[in-house]
Parts: sequence; C-alpha cells; structure tokens
Amino acid sequence: MSLGARLAWDDTVLPFQLDASDIRGRVARLDGTLEKILSQHDYPTVVEALVAETALLAALIGPTVKLRWKLSIQVRGDGPARIIAADYYAPESEGEPARIRAWASFDPERLDTEGDAFAQIGKGYFAILIDQGEGTTPYQGITPLSGGSLVSCAQTYFAQSEQLPTRFALSFGRSRLQGDAAERWRAGGVMLQHMPKVGMGVAAAEGSGEGGLLNANDILDGEEGENWARANILLDTVEPMELVGPQVQPTDLLVRLFHEEGPRIFDAQPVGFGCSCSEDKVRQSLSIYSAKDIGHMTTDRGVVTADCQFCGAHYEFDPTTLGFEATTPAGAGASL
Repeated sequence: MSLGARLAWDDTVLPFQLDASDIRGRVARLDGTLEKILSQHDYPTVVEALVAETALLAALIGPTVKLRWKLSIQVRGDGPARIIAADYYAPESEGEPARIRAWASFDPERLDTEGDAFAQIGKGYFAILIDQGEGTTPYQGITPLSGGSLVSCAQTYFAQSEQLPTRFALSFGRSRLQGDAAERWRAGGVMLQHMPKVGMGVAAAEGSGEGGLLNANDILDGEEGENWARANILLDTVEPMELVGPQVQPTDLLVRLFHEEGPRIFDAQPVGFGCSCSEDKVRQSLSIYSAKDIGHMTTDRGVVTADCQFCGAHYEFDPTTLGFEATTPAGAGASL
C-alpha cells in the first residue's frame, strides 16, 4: 500500500454499524488537525496528552449527534490542569469538513510534568454541551471525574446522562513517517455505542460503578448484554498502532476486529482544524462593559487587546469603539 493511500484516512471519522449486535460506532484518525491544535501552544507533554485525548473524544462524539452547530467537551478540575476544552463544529454544508479546536489552561508551578496526566486535573467534572445555534437553548450534561482517564469519564457520562452503553479505545502520540522532517502528533480511536431502544430505561437510581455511577452492566442484560460484552472483548484486542495508523486502514481494522459481527460502513466525514472566533464576536463580548470598565482593560499603548485561547488570533481595538457607552463607530481602529 502506498503512503498516499494510507494517509487518505488521516483527519477523517468513519461511521459504522455492527448489524449482528445492534451496536454503532466511529473510527477516527487525527493527524494534521491535531498537529495544528497543539502547535498553537507550547504545552508540557502531560497537558498535550490531555488536549489530544479531549480533541479525539470530540471527533468521535460530535458526529453521533444531529448537530447544526457545535458540541463542546469541557473538563474542569481543582488540580494544576484547570480546564481542558474541545469544540466540534458540524460541517457548514454537505461535503465540507467538520472543524475541531481544543485548548487547556494550567498552572505551570503546580504541574507534575512527570506524573500521570489525568491526575493533574484533580477533582472536578466532565461536561458535554450541545449548542444548536441562534434561537435554541443549549443542552448541558455533567458527570464527576472518575475512572482514572478522560475516556472513563466519557463512558460514564453516556451511561449516566444518556443511558447508552458506550466504549472508547484511544491512542495518541508523536511519530515520524517516511518523508517527515520531524515528529508530529497522530491520534486514532474507536467508539462503540449500543443502539438506543424504545423504552430503554435504568433499573435503579444508583449504579454499580465508582461512586454509585451507572455503567453498561446496569443498563443491559440478557442477549443485549452478551452482545455488548462480546464486542468489548473484541475491541480489547486492538493494538495502539492499529488505532493511530496509518499502516492499517480503518476499514481493515473493522474487519479484523468485528468480521463476525457484520460491520457495515457509511460515508467518512473529513475533519480539520477550525476556530469560530472573529473581531465581531470579541467586540460583542465586550459590549456589556461600561466605559470605566473598558478603561481598566486599556493598555499603555492605548488599545484593548484580546487573544483567542484556541487559535492564537490576536485582536486590538480602539477603546472608544467598545462597550455600551462607545463614542466611536464600531470598526474604527480595530485590527487583527
């Protein structure tokens, strides 16, 4: 197989279904998208790992929702890694790529650069927010941080908030392909999710998982439980390099793992790095402030500055054009 053929699957999400087991899923590969996300910042390795994991989860979860605008994953804790966030934007039109961005806030003085990445978050919560755009009310689901990884948190979220048994297998890291001048980030993963059933409910208010949270065993039983357990056993055989690629194509991976389950694939969705920030949005966010507040934000150079945490875009504004007491027409003196 040529290098070009292998790389054709980079930055894609491939939907599939296991017809024999009532299970749906996604295979995601992130290459240039993840490299672009992480190249915006000089993160320590442990923070890079958290951002990579969150971005990959967003790539897998985002396409499962009938999304018109944005799905966000937010992780907040009391540890040195205070915030990990990723956004998945639905394609603006058919055939267009979905867009992903991700970012982290951390305290470098408290960070244990040699320690476990998940432990740097501390106690907090894992949240998924779905915003369908203007005129709609955003949905938010929250679950406590648990299980020792962001993957475990995501699995608990779906069991607890959506009553959908869900499983992830992820791999990510730096590698160098033939022809690359330097190492670059690559990531890959598989998501399995039991198809929702009419009337599917939860037998008990308290689950058997960590802290009384629900898990798949609390939701499925009988033949459905057996099918779910079998699919998970098969997924357990996956190798990290099979997930990351590019030597193994996603279609070949699905056949290798689930050939007896009757895997059926659908059209792959391309993904890329993208940010929704703009001069107008920054200006709008500052419109709630008074002239006095704007004065406190003004630098010694006589401008108000703002930086996008996701893409690194830098904005500068004439303070007289900002806030609800602006004295100069919007747009005057603004630059990027």
